[in-house]
Amino acid sequence: MKEITRCSDKDYLTLVEIWERSVRATHFFLGEEDIIDIKSSLVPLYFPNVDLYSVSDNGRLTGFIGLNADVIEMLFVDSQFRGRGYGSLLIDFAKQRGATKVDVNEQNVSAFEFYKSKGFRLIGRDETDESGRPYPIFHLSW
Repeated sequence: MKEITRCSDKDYLTLVEIWERSVRATHFFLGEEDIIDIKSSLVPLYFPNVDLYSVSDNGRLTGFIGLNADVIEMLFVDSQFRGRGYGSLLIDFAKQRGATKVDVNEQNVSAFEFYKSKGFRLIGRDETDESGRPYPIFHLSW
């Protein structure tokens, strides 16, 4: 049974593991140093500053979403569970909570196509990510 629940700091280790598997399966443009740098920032900087919700199937966490007001700050599905509807469940959940915006790496074509299939449209672009790394960001909204 699929279920979405609010996360606590007790879930952080599992969320970091899901994040890393997901990123390694989809973010081919990131270098190893970038992955290590971002991973080290998840628990102290990113996770505490968003409302985190996980989707689980029969008690096993399969993905998570981070929301901040009307923005989807992060959405990651464990690499072994991609394509099974967990991301769509999380998007529907975010919409119900009033989310209308999301940013996505330009090089992450599969994520961009996923968000477009959910009704998002491109409204802007930055040359670098929020940390100044050379990874262009698409700003999307519906």
